[in-house]
Amino acid sequence: MPHYLTVGHLLRQLQNLDPNLPIRLAINPDFPFTHYVAAEVVVRDSKAFIADDGQEDYLPIAVGDALAWA
Repeated sequence: MPHYLTVGHLLRQLQNLDPNLPIRLAINPDFPFTHYVAAEVVVRDSKAFIADDGQEDYLPIAVGDALAWA
């Protein structure tokens, strides 16, 4: 996996998932929370931006472990 995710890499990771599966951002390994993903993607300066749309809850410990944040 490249250090900088591209739209193609993201699409390949998501293509086999249930399209009704909610998606969250995992933020900050020192204070791990989940955040909602904003519905709009904005493209500027040759980059796609997906905004955080507010905090949901603490990140499940198993997810932090899978991300090697422990």
